[in-house]
Amino acid sequence: MGKTIEFSNASLQGSGYLALPENTNGRAVIVIQEWWGLVGHITVVVDRFAKAGFVAFAPDLYHGQASSEPDIAKKLMMELKLDNAGKEIVNSAHYLLSLPKTSSKTVATVGFCMGGSLSIWSGTLDPVIDRCVGFYPGSSWERHAPQWSNYKGKFAMIHCAEGDGTSTAPGIQEAVKEISAAGGGIKTFDYPGTQHAFFNNDRPGVFDPTSAQLAWERTLDFLKPQSE
Repeated sequence: MGKTIEFSNASLQGSGYLALPENTNGRAVIVIQEWWGLVGHITVVVDRFAKAGFVAFAPDLYHGQASSEPDIAKKLMMELKLDNAGKEIVNSAHYLLSLPKTSSKTVATVGFCMGGSLSIWSGTLDPVIDRCVGFYPGSSWERHAPQWSNYKGKFAMIHCAEGDGTSTAPGIQEAVKEISAAGGGIKTFDYPGTQHAFFNNDRPGVFDPTSAQLAWERTLDFLKPQSE
């Protein structure tokens, strides 16, 4: 359904995978990759969002690099410059708002693992990013240094794996505390018996189809404009 693109719109530039809904316009959503890179699992998620009626885009934060080997993926993640990644996410948001197919005035983000942290963090970066979903984000925000006060009037959702410590994990509790204190809304959901990356059906050792489907349905409901 989707395609790999490069965009250049005024001062905005970027690249990634774009999928548009058929026969309708839709809300804009940015899908943010795991540490593996812009791999098939992520493009499939982008396509799923488009089929659900969203204008969906996954920025290629590694610029063509990807890996199925954990050691290499970890190296790519550690080499990622967060300032640059944040700029690319914000550029992607404004690019999506420029598309005729986009019906929303704001943009949502959804991310997984590394991308889960980046997604929650994205809510602090620009006013147009107002709904942020994180699947099993990392346990520490020290590297991101989020300006949590920017969450005023925004909303976040975090899907937590039992293997990561559920919503009681310190990093999740920090996000809940800080977003709430900023005047934002946040929901957390625990998925009993799950391991990290339970949504990723390319990893049969941890994929949990029942929990993945429930998390997907909750995410779609959360991203609907009326679900405040």
